[in-house]
Order: sequence, then C-alpha cells, then structure tokens
Amino acid sequence: MAINDSESVHSRSRYIVVEGPLGVGKTSLARRLAESFGGDLILESTEDNPFLEQFYRSGRRTALPAQLHFLFQRTRQLEALNQADLFSPIRVADFHIAKDRLFAELNLSPEELALYNQIYERLDFDAPEPDLVIYLQASVDALLARIARRGIEYERTVDRAYVEKVADTYARFFYDFHDAPLLIVNASTIDPVRNDLDYQALYEQVRRITTGRHFFNPAASVAFA
Repeated sequence: MAINDSESVHSRSRYIVVEGPLGVGKTSLARRLAESFGGDLILESTEDNPFLEQFYRSGRRTALPAQLHFLFQRTRQLEALNQADLFSPIRVADFHIAKDRLFAELNLSPEELALYNQIYERLDFDAPEPDLVIYLQASVDALLARIARRGIEYERTVDRAYVEKVADTYARFFYDFHDAPLLIVNASTIDPVRNDLDYQALYEQVRRITTGRHFFNPAASVAFA
C-alpha cells in the first residue's frame, strides 16, 4: 500500500532507521516505509557475509571475521549515504551503526573485542545521525516464532538463550538512547508489515514525530506472532 506523500514529513531530506533484534521484522518494515515515503532503501546484506552461517553453526570460532565483515559493509554504506545529495529523497535503513558494537560486545571474546575496537577506532568515517529511530520490541517467544517462520536454514540453530541475550542488549541500549528522536514499538502485538490497519496507524505516528521519545502500543492490536 504505497502512500507516497514524503513532502508532508519535512521539506528537508530525512534519514529514518529501523532497529531491533533478529526476527522482529525491521527489514520488512523498512521496505514498506521506503515505499510509502517514495524514498531510498538502505539494507544490510546478511547473505553477503560468508562467515555468518558458520557463526550460527559454530559460535565463537567465526565471530570475529563475521563481525568485521559487517563493520566494513556498514561503514561503506554510511559513507555513501554521507556523500548523497542533500536534497535526495527520504532514506530508510534497517540498521543503526551502533548495533555493530553491540553485537561485538555480545559475541566476541575479550581479546577479539580489543582487536575489534582498535580497528573500529582507526576507521575514518562519520556516521550520519538519524532524524528518527524506530525500535521494534518483541517478546522472545514472538521472535523465535518469526525466525522459524521465515525459514532461513542456518538460523534454525539459534537457541532461546542467544535470542534472549540479543533482545536484552537492545533493550539496555535503547533505555539510555538520546541521540535522535525515538519511537519504541511493541511489535509483539501488531503486524505493520502484513496488516494494513496496523501499518497505517504506525505510519501516521512516524509522520508526526520530530523530537523526543515516543511509544506505539495500540490497545486494539492484531497479534503479530
């Protein structure tokens, strides 16, 4: 359902980031928002990471190369975004650069994390600040159900304990997040990707936000899980 009225959001270009733990639906929502705003879509490409499947299957053994691959990929994408025309359309991304360090701290050994931090600090890039961050929350049960539903083979090895750690890491990060306007969405109880009424309500909320911290948790929602 394309809405295509991006001029009503702001007269200047706008950068929107959708974030949240694996399985929560951030990529699908980013796609739909980009379509509605008639904007550009910026997606991290997990399928291009040759170490990711090995990480899910073997854990720490390939954690460092998997993390570094994502780091270099994400910084290249954000560098390209910085170089884009200031009057280009709204941009919608399915990742915030801060997630890279979150996952590094979660997945790497102390020695690997020290090396990762050295590399990160030496990278010469200036990440653009989002005009809005949408943080999708969901229960661990809902996340596990969605991971199973999307049917990616190597994700079948993801266990509940790891999903809990990821969800908790995101919750702690966004508890203290004040770098941009923030919309926290209870994605356990709505389906903004497949349910047009849920999406329209969320879209209208997104269009209204310019500053501050906001919550989206409609009482009369359709269960997403």
